[in-house]
Amino acid sequence: MSLQLSDAERELAAGSDGRAMAMRIVVESARLLGAPRLIPVASTHIDGALYHGDSGTLFAEKLVEGGAKVAVRSTLNVGALDLMGCSRVRLEEPARGMARRMMDAYRKLGCEQSWTCAPYQAGHRPALGSDVAWGESNAVVFCNSVLGARTNRYGDFLDIACAITGRAPDYGLHRPENRRATLAFDVSALPAAFLASEIAWPVLGSLYGREVGNAVGVVTGVSKHPGEDALKAFGAAAASSGAVGLFHIAGVTPEAPDLAAALHDEAPETTIIVTPEMALDAQRRLSTTEAASSIDAVAIGSPHLSLSEFAALERLVAGRRLAIPVYACTGRHVLSELEKNGQRKALEACGVVIVADTCVVVTPILPELRNGVLMTNSGKFAQYAPGNTGYAVLYGSLADCVESAVIGKPIPTELAS
Repeated sequence: MSLQLSDAERELAAGSDGRAMAMRIVVESARLLGAPRLIPVASTHIDGALYHGDSGTLFAEKLVEGGAKVAVRSTLNVGALDLMGCSRVRLEEPARGMARRMMDAYRKLGCEQSWTCAPYQAGHRPALGSDVAWGESNAVVFCNSVLGARTNRYGDFLDIACAITGRAPDYGLHRPENRRATLAFDVSALPAAFLASEIAWPVLGSLYGREVGNAVGVVTGVSKHPGEDALKAFGAAAASSGAVGLFHIAGVTPEAPDLAAALHDEAPETTIIVTPEMALDAQRRLSTTEAASSIDAVAIGSPHLSLSEFAALERLVAGRRLAIPVYACTGRHVLSELEKNGQRKALEACGVVIVADTCVVVTPILPELRNGVLMTNSGKFAQYAPGNTGYAVLYGSLADCVESAVIGKPIPTELAS
């Protein structure tokens, strides 16, 4: 199938400015993907502004020099620096200067200075059924699954090219037929108390991602809506342990008012019955160390913490002084609310280190330690921390993390059951 372009799209691609450069990137990507046409998008979320090397900075600056500007609402994923000054980033020159130049270039392109992996918590919530072009795996899966907007996993630097042109290739999850669930993930055999717990959703998401890969599935056996923070944790873990871009939960998510709707009235090709033993094994796999007698840090907030999650953190800390620092990653939109209501001051007084605009897994914030142990309640941190930070991971609930930070050593973690 050949790609069909409109006269306006062909004319733009033939130019020599920054918009033309962006259109050529979108067009060539569409050809490689086998898309029949380009479609307009309502918004974008840009993952390509995180510094990985000078080429990314020079690319963004080239677009700026060409006079490019985003054509649709475009929020920014985390950067490499905490521009709010909450935490110390150990990024040295010249990398630090190049990271700052990169962040500044995206500002000049007209992107919103959101700097969060959870733009849906900062008011960027596209409408059900709308086409968008989002990057960042957890944002993509939340956008598709919880909001019901339509996006593929747009990588660096196709994301900013889509933002500048307002166009994206028409393929994958933009097409309704590709959003049908082909398998069922049945959790009805799990205890109701476990499904109601905070720890359930990162654990089940990690298991789901490993089991389904990049397939679209529907979760069955959930009796009530678990809340957005739970769905956020499930999707982030599923997208990092697998390549999940869309999941449905029967009776919960917008494209799955019931099982039949998620399956488009067809039978599932596969049904996975999740047992308590499978859930327990999935939880144990999130830890890369089993015999840790001490921990060096606690990190939470991947995806970025919401206000309700900060409220839970504050309740659990209960004014006690932490023996081990808790790094709490969040967006500046949440930080401003914490400052207004006095929570930031109270938490920092107890030893919580708030990290804004970035997170501890994508830039050097954690102390440099050989054989360090990081405790987390995040399924996504558990997947990426060993490779990105060098720390071994001990996984537990938020309550486990806080109590361990208070006493200075890991407590026995709450087990899936």
